[in-house]
Amino acid sequence: MHKFYLSKIKYEKTSEEGKVVKVSEQYLVDALSFTECEARIIQEMQPFISGEFEVAAIQKKNYSEIVDKYSNMENNKWFECKLNFIVVDEKGNEKKTPVFILVAGDCVSNANETLIEHMRGSMADYTIEGVKETKIIDVFKYEK
Repeated sequence: MHKFYLSKIKYEKTSEEGKVVKVSEQYLVDALSFTECEARIIQEMQPFISGEFEVAAIQKKNYSEIVDKYSNMENNKWFECKLNFIVVDEKGNEKKTPVFILVAGDCVSNANETLIEHMRGSMADYTIEGVKETKIIDVFKYEK
């Protein structure tokens, strides 16, 4: 089972105007623990950042899956989608179980369409409660 951690990286970079500005960026890492997440994000970011940077925060996220297969990954943003799976118990009462899925897309409507396409053929009843844009720059999935 995947565990996802949201990592916040802080560093200084030179803007287009030539000024040095402090930047804070968020990345999602597929890792087994906070320690592995920190090591992986440092390894992934070192080639792209000149100078010092710090891992300012790591937060566990409860995404059940990441959907980026329907996207061309150009100028993409990441959207957090909340679904409610609906189960009817033996008494006829509906129970909603929330599930969060991270979806790549260009805009909210595109992410919503991607989510619907991804869920096509699902045997479970569900409703889409919301789709919101995140500040995640990139996702680093686990690779053997």
